[in-house]
Amino acid sequence: MQVETRNSVRFLLNDKLVELSDLPATQTLLDFLRIERRLRGTKEGCAEGDCGACTVLVGRLTDGQLTYESVNACIRFVGSLDACHIVTVEALAGTDGTLHPVQKAMVDTHASQCGFCTPGFVMSLYGLWMHNPNPAVRDIEKALQGNLCRCTGYAAIIRAAESVSARGNANNDPLVAERARVIEQLQTLKDGKRVEVGVGKERLILPANVDDFATFMEANPGATIVAGSTDVGLWVTKFMREIGPVVFTSHLDELRLISMDDEGLKLGAGVSYTDAYPVITRIFPDLTELWNRIGGEQVRNMGTIGGNVANGSPIGDTPPALIGLGASLLLRKGQNRRSVLIEKFFIEYGKQDRLPGEFVEAIHIPYLKQGELFAVYKISKRLDEDISSVCGAFKVTLDSHGTVEAAVIAFGGMAGTPKRAAAVEQALIGSPWHDETIEQAMAAFAMDFTPLTDWRASADYRLLTARNLLRRFYLETTGEENIRLNRYTAAVG
Repeated sequence: MQVETRNSVRFLLNDKLVELSDLPATQTLLDFLRIERRLRGTKEGCAEGDCGACTVLVGRLTDGQLTYESVNACIRFVGSLDACHIVTVEALAGTDGTLHPVQKAMVDTHASQCGFCTPGFVMSLYGLWMHNPNPAVRDIEKALQGNLCRCTGYAAIIRAAESVSARGNANNDPLVAERARVIEQLQTLKDGKRVEVGVGKERLILPANVDDFATFMEANPGATIVAGSTDVGLWVTKFMREIGPVVFTSHLDELRLISMDDEGLKLGAGVSYTDAYPVITRIFPDLTELWNRIGGEQVRNMGTIGGNVANGSPIGDTPPALIGLGASLLLRKGQNRRSVLIEKFFIEYGKQDRLPGEFVEAIHIPYLKQGELFAVYKISKRLDEDISSVCGAFKVTLDSHGTVEAAVIAFGGMAGTPKRAAAVEQALIGSPWHDETIEQAMAAFAMDFTPLTDWRASADYRLLTARNLLRRFYLETTGEENIRLNRYTAAVG
């Protein structure tokens, strides 16, 4: 298969066209903005996608529709931005210096003190305002999960967010007024060609389509696949790893498809957490709480479910739930495809069942059957934007007599890989679903797991927590009053 090739990355930066034919494979958007373009309103705080000081908006075309999302510039690579529109804080004020309604609201409500984090907050609230001009407090809190302020305090910032629409109409915003022109420009930039820039370790590739991606990976199995870069970005900014040549996939619409059939839900490997949210939370409402706690808004906009599974992290948010649901991966090498249960994909720490040149093409999640009890619990030091200390998923089927007919229990943070609790499952199966059974099964956790102690949690804490989560699941499925505390209950309680 022959595809046309272009040797430059092209995108819109505010109101200017940028074309780069000399671009390091791991050049971050933050460094490009601050060092190359002197756009220093975008700040560097943590350089790992946690603090939000570097937040910008990225607009991308999908099926002719232009969507703007907040992203962390510190871990987003410039090479991934072909045919996108990047909007920085410098573009908000009018040419006469008139503040944007979001900026005016921040000033009027005294929502800025030292000011370092302010541009990031402004851009996150700008992204929220365009999607939801009159947000509720919980919408604002969710949009700001990925932004940290150390001096002003969040109350004033929330007041600012609530009052933006009193200072302007989102329908009159320049990004809305100029949408048709921007769409036309991006359609021109999105020419369907393979993009190749650089050589050797500095080589970056954006395949023309998924078939081109498969062909390239088969011929170049050592290349690093980068989807959302929420993890790989840290390999570069924190560990200074050389990862080239790099293959970017976030532009491949075929990997962003979502479909359903009689058996279940199919997600392309490039579907982001944000894109999956409406369908995931509708079909699997017990995943809503977990989904709302994956990273911050910027990370959910960038990160992909396929990437979360493929990188093999023992503390990834989605693998325990996907294992609990019996999900499988569609792996592809060249024109050959095979299906692997996600629980079988993880072999040992840092090793997955992925052949050289093979990649995750899609994820299939079977529907829950009538009568199956399911829940997933994430335990972390912070409620928002934190990595799991322990994450457990439980799926239990009871027969008509209340006896456990089947059980699938999976944990992250308890071993070198996400892993099923086989001994616990066996302790449950065939026994009545009551207190005595739960007590016996809790003891079996020690047979399944020998967790590590690290800065997130001690081994004893992890083991005790896993046992208590089983009890919590039992209580929640036997008519006990819901024992969960949500953020709003906690705030007023």
